[in-house]
Amino acid sequence: MIINSSKAPEPVGLYPHARRVGDLLFLSGVGPREKGTKKIPGVELDEAGNIVSYDIEIQCRSVFNNVKLILEDAGSSWDKLVDVTVYLTNMKDDFKKYNEIYAEYFKDNLPCRTTCEINCLPTPIAIELKCIATV
Repeated sequence: MIINSSKAPEPVGLYPHARRVGDLLFLSGVGPREKGTKKIPGVELDEAGNIVSYDIEIQCRSVFNNVKLILEDAGSSWDKLVDVTVYLTNMKDDFKKYNEIYAEYFKDNLPCRTTCEINCLPTPIAIELKCIATV
């Protein structure tokens, strides 16, 4: 079953927010954008769309909120996350702060986690999550 959240930001390509297969829910990559806009919390862009500065803490909190919205619209919840893959564009500068914020959000639920550094993401963001949850 294909699931698109009415509360989360629109996908930037041809894919759903999530797909349910049996009791598992697979989320597509989720970033920190705000619904109905291309605005990215914590990101300052120049006229050409290049990143001038960004705040990884603001982006982390926004992306975690977007994941929560999708989970809830799909009939799941934050505590049912079982696997989280995190993509960072700057592991050296951002991992410590991201890891602190992650610990706040996941203190009561410990899903499996993989964190990878990647060259870039499709929009000017510094973090994206790919998640699996139970329903």
